[in-house]
Amino acid sequence: MSSTPSAAASGQFKIGGDLAVNRLGFGAMRITGKGIWGEPADREEALRVLKRLPELEVDFIDTADSYGPFVSEDLIAEALAPYANTTVATKGALTRHGPNIWQPVGRPEYLRQCVLMSLRRLKQEQIGLWQLHRIDPKVPQAEQFGVIADMLKEGLIRHAGLSEVSVAEIEAARKVFPVSTVQNRYNLIDRGSEAVLDYCEANGVGFIPWFPLASGDLAKPGTTLDHIVHKTGATPSQVALAWVLKRSPVMLPIPGTSSVAHLEDNVRAASINLSDEDFAALDAQAKEAA
Repeated sequence: MSSTPSAAASGQFKIGGDLAVNRLGFGAMRITGKGIWGEPADREEALRVLKRLPELEVDFIDTADSYGPFVSEDLIAEALAPYANTTVATKGALTRHGPNIWQPVGRPEYLRQCVLMSLRRLKQEQIGLWQLHRIDPKVPQAEQFGVIADMLKEGLIRHAGLSEVSVAEIEAARKVFPVSTVQNRYNLIDRGSEAVLDYCEANGVGFIPWFPLASGDLAKPGTTLDHIVHKTGATPSQVALAWVLKRSPVMLPIPGTSSVAHLEDNVRAASINLSDEDFAALDAQAKEAA
């Protein structure tokens, strides 16, 4: 692995067919306080993490207005605006009433407000990728999808995506607006969104796995993962992330951290080239453990 990590080693993906980003991105949820609430414990380190991203060629940042709330977007703007070649993707539709409390609100006027306020906080004229953080079950889907289509037409957002959705929900949304990305929980040991990932790959939709580093008990001594760790000199988390990257060309993992050292460790995963045999062995081990 290179001594100077670079996300460019992960290859590129074009969001919506025209917005090119390096596939290994950064999730900006953890640069907030405990419970994803309030300011980070070490604000200066959080800013250092964000300012380090361009130097590591991490040019895709995933955030949300609900992280803090608002704290993550504010810090990103403070550290990186006007962004140069960095794409900041954000999300809206989850409201916050305290640490670890998340409530969806999908009323069209609220979703529009989310976009307008994110534009202000991020100091942008257009959001490159805006994602519906959750479909609100209390509001007709057509109303939520309709306002997204309107904001795309108006140019407030360039591309739009969904989060924590099924294949049926993606198909329903695609009848109303082009779905450029889907963000579901997915990692080596949590494969509940396998069908969604396959659908995204078949249709050229970017798949953003959140919580991508997990390896669970697979890293115990004597396991396939442990063998690969020793062979490559990588950490279990780096191997798990390398596996996620190899799983699909539409994969856009966004490991997050509030530490520069941990950020650099994560980016080094982009340079790990798993063999087809190691990939398949890890896949089999994870399925056996499930």
